[in-house]
Amino acid sequence: LPEDWWALLERAGEVVVSPGVPDGHPVFAAAATAGVQVLDESDLATRWDTRPRCAVTGTNGKTTVVTLVTDMLQRSGLVAVTAGNTDTPLVAAIDDVDADVFVVEASSFRLGHAAGFSASPAVWLNFAPDHLDVHADLAAYEEAKARIWEGVASPGDAVANLADAVVAARAPSGATGFGTLDAACHVRAGVLTLEGSPVVEVEEMGRSMPHDLENAQAACILAVLAGANLEACAGSLRSFSGLEHRMSFVAEVDGIRYVDDSKATTPHATLTAMAALPGAVLIVGGRNKGLDLERLADGRPRAVVAIGEAAGEMAAAFDGACPVVIASSMEEAVMSARDSAAGTGTVLLSPGCSSFDWYGSYAERGRDFQRIVRALTGDGDA
Repeated sequence: LPEDWWALLERAGEVVVSPGVPDGHPVFAAAATAGVQVLDESDLATRWDTRPRCAVTGTNGKTTVVTLVTDMLQRSGLVAVTAGNTDTPLVAAIDDVDADVFVVEASSFRLGHAAGFSASPAVWLNFAPDHLDVHADLAAYEEAKARIWEGVASPGDAVANLADAVVAARAPSGATGFGTLDAACHVRAGVLTLEGSPVVEVEEMGRSMPHDLENAQAACILAVLAGANLEACAGSLRSFSGLEHRMSFVAEVDGIRYVDDSKATTPHATLTAMAALPGAVLIVGGRNKGLDLERLADGRPRAVVAIGEAAGEMAAAFDGACPVVIASSMEEAVMSARDSAAGTGTVLLSPGCSSFDWYGSYAERGRDFQRIVRALTGDGDA
């Protein structure tokens, strides 16, 4: 670090680090040497505001569950405000004097260096390799996620996906579970049930793919523990149609369905998408975040169109499993995928990588895909 940084550290009592600063950044070692506490912004919010907070972490599904929980609480008459890994950091959200409860999206970037943040109840949705370009290793990423439960008021306020081996192994005794038939919240005979009380029939839900059902279970538990009623939970699940760029149907053109799952920035998310849409033609690739791509071939797509910086890695991962072509633009990728679909089935954009090679965000990538698809319908220009 430059000498002026050392001088600043020596004068500081605490250092607040922005989310996403890599674990290997010299500021962490320097702070330790200087005996200075490293904090996340959520630590300051916890210190400054005592209103209730519930929190959501997981490799995938965080924003969806935060959205559902917030809606469930609002339908129950509470002023619920989203914060954290969204547009509004928690330290800014607490300026809202009308808020009854904060629903915090807690990414590993925030949890990894948090020293005093607490939320109760708190849910850990799932775990798969991610962000190895930021965390020192997979163990550090797991440790960051596990911090979500450090501040729960009671073991039952720790909400865990018991169908996920890593999450289940880390769950404290007495945690409230979902994802298995014997869990507190589960789906049996087409009905989502919480603690023995039916909440909603699956066929009534706006989204009911397998990962949607896990998200719904997590949201119901968290919302009820935070003060929602079951009627509100049911209403939210009936009306929720999903978030943009997350398994979003774009159009059907000449017998082919086009689905935008640009938010899938990890192999785990892409495998989940392929399980929901078996036999799809997959557009995959982007900037790899230091993750192993080999397991992607287990998804058994009909064909693959590889894009971006990781196109070569993707082609190697699917070699021998299905036909693979490499495209040099999103437009070329869509046209190649259309040809591979041959008039039937689904073209799925689920990249398994970040967007930062070609685009500024996953949303920009998804919008470009949608623009090209809509041009095929005659509604817009490619």
